[in-house]
Amino acid sequence: MRVIHVVTAFARTPEDPITPWLTRLLRAQRRSGTEAEVLAPSYRGLPGGTLHGIPVERFRYAPAALETLTHDETVPERLGRVPGYAALLPGYLLSGLLASRRVGRTRPDVVHVHWPVPHAFFGAAMREAASGETAMVCSYYSVELAWVESRVRWARPFLRWTIEAADAVTAISSATAARVRSLVERPVAVVPFAAAVEPVGDAPVRPPLSDGDPLRLLFVGRLVERKGVEFLVEALPLIQSRRPVTLTIVGEGAWEGRIRAVSLRCGVEESVVFAGRISDAELRRRYAECDLFVLPAVVDRKGDTEGLGVVLLEALRFGRPVIASAVGGIPDVVVHGETGWLVPPRDPEALARTVLDAASDPDRARVVGSRGRGHAAARFSLDRIVGDLEACYLEARRSRRTRRRG
Repeated sequence: MRVIHVVTAFARTPEDPITPWLTRLLRAQRRSGTEAEVLAPSYRGLPGGTLHGIPVERFRYAPAALETLTHDETVPERLGRVPGYAALLPGYLLSGLLASRRVGRTRPDVVHVHWPVPHAFFGAAMREAASGETAMVCSYYSVELAWVESRVRWARPFLRWTIEAADAVTAISSATAARVRSLVERPVAVVPFAAAVEPVGDAPVRPPLSDGDPLRLLFVGRLVERKGVEFLVEALPLIQSRRPVTLTIVGEGAWEGRIRAVSLRCGVEESVVFAGRISDAELRRRYAECDLFVLPAVVDRKGDTEGLGVVLLEALRFGRPVIASAVGGIPDVVVHGETGWLVPPRDPEALARTVLDAASDPDRARVVGSRGRGHAAARFSLDRIVGDLEACYLEARRSRRTRRRG
């Protein structure tokens, strides 16, 4: 089966850290026999080619110096920060449509559309160029739904059309699936492919903490509003009143200045380490050495939150106990008291209490971490997700044949 993934961004070099989950997924699909390929916008004139054994076609949409609408940050964030980037949208849409028609004439079996707003246009064009034979799968991550609801409500009819026009629909989590069905009632397969994790063997496990050991907390992610990191920082003084603690923050983003200001206001700046962007090897070490991994996510002002919480799965595959907010798709990963602990969002006191409770019983924390690791391996393994997607593609092709006959 030949599948074209239409995406906003794809790795530019073998070392590029952007969307590593997508590269892992496509490589696994190709190992399983699916001819997975990519259609993506260019970045600063970057041509297509083959990366990690995956054929990649990149469409040009502006002079090379201006081709920065994607990759460095999401398009909604880019437009929100610099509205002038909207001038690139007509060229992006036209070039993407032309490229999609060109690829469609090669008659792929499936076009898998990521970010259906606006890429369902590309999927539909590819399907039309294939004389209606190519099946279209649209996948939703939650952030694009929130973006339409909060920023471009006039696009709601188009969003509904993307759901109706697809031959099959997937969502990254149960919460996102429910949100899709609230717009159009139809079957939605929950396939958390962005969270596909690979085993790491026997991850190192820190020995039980004694009362005198400082707690090592870890956060990994982009520093943006919906991650809620400032609430974790506000919890630190409450934790420090009971035992020493350090917090390592891995990641970059526009919210870093605000988080630093909160650490100064709370008097915990000496206990917070801003590690920035680090190598994969260093990140693995950070996961393996932390005592607790914390994702204090919130619903931001645009109505966006965690579609799933991929970093929780990364932490769980190292057997790390996790604490996270009960928002978005996070409860698909964290079963309270079983595979981790859930806390109310925007509640530093509850966060501090949960951290201290987990740390006060190291044996139980290790058991919960082990259960979480098993849950991640069973529900979010790469092999399972590749199989689930293949079933989705087959269903989409059946639906397409039925629609054509009708």
